[in-house]
Amino acid sequence: MRRWPAILACVLALGALPGRAAVETERPLWREIPFREIPWPFPRDGWPAGRAFRCDGGCGGIEVYVRPKLGFCNCEAGVADDDEVDRVSDLDLISPRFAPLRPGEPIRVADISGRVRTYELRMQDETRHAAVGIAVSHRCDLLVAVAQGAAAAGEVQRMAAALLATNDIRRWVQSAMQLR
Repeated sequence: MRRWPAILACVLALGALPGRAAVETERPLWREIPFREIPWPFPRDGWPAGRAFRCDGGCGGIEVYVRPKLGFCNCEAGVADDDEVDRVSDLDLISPRFAPLRPGEPIRVADISGRVRTYELRMQDETRHAAVGIAVSHRCDLLVAVAQGAAAAGEVQRMAAALLATNDIRRWVQSAMQLR
């Protein structure tokens, strides 16, 4: 009977480990890379406002804007080509003057497939920023993300992808896209 307290203590300790590990992995990545959420900066249009983030620190002032566009996508083909990324990714909200830097490539966001493409933006003050347009689709629904900043295009894409891969954003995407 003296062994029961020791056995109970071991079982409780082992049971607490997965919970602690889950808490540590649930920490939002943008706290580490250092993104912070900001108000949606764009005027109202035909789609609901999304979520906006700014990277503070040595990351070239990268900002990422994400929102769903439910019922907007080609239901059968999804985001099939770069022309569709150009059309739907909200780059024109930042600047109407953008040009692709290279062909896009496949990407997955929250287990949803689509395409990502890099651009050069000419801002209103004539400065140039790198930008990334992301469009992924599930059935007839679209999720778009656009990121821009003074950093190089590869860094803007890397930081945007890191933010979109966080558990917090994945859960929000699944909820906003009604995947649950």
